[in-house]
Order: sequence, then structure tokens, then C-alpha cells
Amino acid sequence: MRQEKNNVFEDIDWLLVFIFIVLVAFGWINIFATTKYDEQIDLINFSTKYGKQLVFIFITIPIIIVILLFNSKFYERFSSIFYLTSIFSLLGLFVFGTEINGAKSWYNFGIVGFQPSEFAKVFTALAVAKILSDRQYSLKLVKNQIKSFIIIFTPALLIALQPDIGSTVIFLSFLLVLNREGLTLNYTIFGVAVIIIFLLTVLYDSFWALLILLSLITISIFYKLYKSGKRFLFFNWHKIIIKYMAASLLVFSINFVYKNIFKQHHKNRIETLLGVKKDSNLVYHTFHSKSTISSGGWIGKGFLKGDITKGQFVPEQHTDYIFCTVGEEWGFFGSSIVIILFMIMLYRIIYLSETQTNKFGRIYGYGVAAIILFHLMLNVGMVTGLMPTIGITLPFFSYGGSSLWAFTVLLFIFIRIDAHKKYDW
Repeated sequence: MRQEKNNVFEDIDWLLVFIFIVLVAFGWINIFATTKYDEQIDLINFSTKYGKQLVFIFITIPIIIVILLFNSKFYERFSSIFYLTSIFSLLGLFVFGTEINGAKSWYNFGIVGFQPSEFAKVFTALAVAKILSDRQYSLKLVKNQIKSFIIIFTPALLIALQPDIGSTVIFLSFLLVLNREGLTLNYTIFGVAVIIIFLLTVLYDSFWALLILLSLITISIFYKLYKSGKRFLFFNWHKIIIKYMAASLLVFSINFVYKNIFKQHHKNRIETLLGVKKDSNLVYHTFHSKSTISSGGWIGKGFLKGDITKGQFVPEQHTDYIFCTVGEEWGFFGSSIVIILFMIMLYRIIYLSETQTNKFGRIYGYGVAAIILFHLMLNVGMVTGLMPTIGITLPFFSYGGSSLWAFTVLLFIFIRIDAHKKYDW
């Protein structure tokens, strides 16, 4: 068995590190643009957003070093501990958490805030990789599928109760990981069906959603009856009744969750996007978000020359809507560069995941890629008006210590695992 070398920086993937540095640096430049309005530049003014973000960035350096110092086996061995710690930190929010923007998602430590849901994604990725990498574990068994769903959706449920719908949605990304490891596509089909039923419920109410769903089931039954050549009376009616009952339960469950668990501002955003309701504030925000991006044209207006950004027309432009600044000041060219960098990062992570000699490393790598992919799609979709505003940060780019540190931990644990793949586990 080969021994690991003492140099913690040896064998790490420098392409991923380079993309990480470029995204973080370019993110800070755009955060600076959203918060700088006078002519005097003071980078060490920690009362500003860009000053605080600079501190957050410097703190990532010791975080990265500590991550690289630990043996790769450490993250597999203690993945369950990390996961349980994240569960307890989410539970603690209901007692000790601070409510911000209608969600009890933060611990307030005076000058520093901490959002456990950001790290829950990381530790769930570790836990999923741990359980799926067991040689005796097969996703073909229903009991193992249930175990996997419990691990994934326990933190998701706790986050939904805060409520933080945006972070909750990210946990659906783990279905991609499960599919890669052999989970049947029936669950993905079921997920798509739930989304369709949800949209029908919002657009046409639960009665019409149920009627449409039952009609589709009935059509499929008669089609199967026709193909099989069976007589009508000899068909499996008990299975048909179960399908009708399950469909009815699903529709009314979705309707109950939407009307009783979703907060009004979440419902407003969804209904405004679907055209059911005209919310002047949300229409205003979406209009300015899209206008800010499109105003940059092909090459942008130039650094610190974004007049819409300076006018602060777009809410939370330094966090969830940071991509607006890229569009206005750097144009289509700059926006494309950001998307391309993310695509290269995702491709590299997936490629390295497939080269892992240990199953744990491969599964965790897919978890990293899935989380980043969902954040990217939802954030850009939200900013461009293709998706409702649900509060999703752009990885490595948006303002915030918890988000930056969590994504740093997520990525560099994988970089450490990948650097160790040449050694025997």
C-alpha cells in the first residue's frame, strides 16, 4: 500500500482551483459594483458589503488548507457525524434561530450570521456517498431506496419548515445522483408528474387538476386494455382503483401543502410567474432584473458604469440577483464567460468523478456537480424571469459568508478526495 506524501497541495486538480479563484474574484468585483456609489475607494471599509465579502474570501484560505490537511478517508469515516451535526443545527434554529426575510434560517452571533442550510447540502452529499458506497447496498431494493430518501429529505423537510423553499428545492438534485447509481427512472417520472400536478393545481385549482390526471390515467388504462387484448371485465381492477386513489391523494396533498404550508410571498411569486396574479412589486422586480441584464448589450456598459445597478432598482442585487450586474456591466460576453466557467467546472467534476478508484469519491463528486448545477440553473432562471424568485445564490459569486464557505467546503473536499485517488483505500 502506498503512503500519502506530506505535501497537501500535490496532485490536486489545479484547473478546478483556478476556476474557483476566477469565479470568487469576479464575484467580488461585481459585489463591489453593486455597493460602491461614491468616488472614494476604501477596500478595507468593513462596513460595506464588498469589505465584508473580502473578509469572507480571506477566511476561505484557512478553510481550504484545513480541508486539504485531512486524509481523504476522514471525510468518509466521519460523514455520518457531519450529517447528524447538520440535522441538529437545523433543529436548533426553531429555538435559537433569528428570523430574516420571513424565514428562521440563521444563527446570529453578533457581527457574524450563520446559515446551517448551506452546510446541510454539503454534509448530505457526504452522507449519501457514504451509504451508497457500501458494497452490500443496492438501490434495486425498496428498503434501501427508502433509506436514501430519508437521508436526503429529512434536512429538506426541516429547511422547508423554516420556511426556505429555495434551499429545499436544491435537495431534489440528489435524485440525479441516485439515478447515476441505479435508481429506476420511475421516481424521476413521478417527480415530473408532481411538478405538472402542482402547476395544474395553481392554474386550475385541485378539482380540475384531479380531473385532468384521472382522465390521463383512464386513457392509459384503455390503451393497455387495447394492446393486451384482454376483456374489459377481466382487467386488474384492484390496481386501477389503487391508481385512482393514489392520484386523488397526491392532488389533494399538493393542494394542502401549497395552500397551508407555502408562505403568501412564495405563492405570490409562483402565481405571478404563471400569470395567475399580477403582483406589482414582483412584476417590478422581474422587469428591472431582465432590463438590467439586457441593457448591457453584447459587451456591457463597463465596470462601475451600470446606471441601473447604481440606482439600486433590483432588490438583493449583491446576493440572489448578482448576475444582473454581470449582464449590465459586462454584457452578453461577460455573462457567457461566467456560464462557460461553470460548465467547465461541472464537466471537470463529472470527469474526475468517473476516474475515481473509490465508489465514495465518485458518488460524492456527482453530488457536488448536482448541487452546483441546480444552484446555477435556478439562480440564472430566477434572474432572467424564467423561474419564480425563491432565494437562490449563485455559487462562489453571490455575497455572503455562509454561501461562500459552504461551496468552498463542498468543492475542496472533492478536490482532496480526487488528489488521493491514486492511493489505495
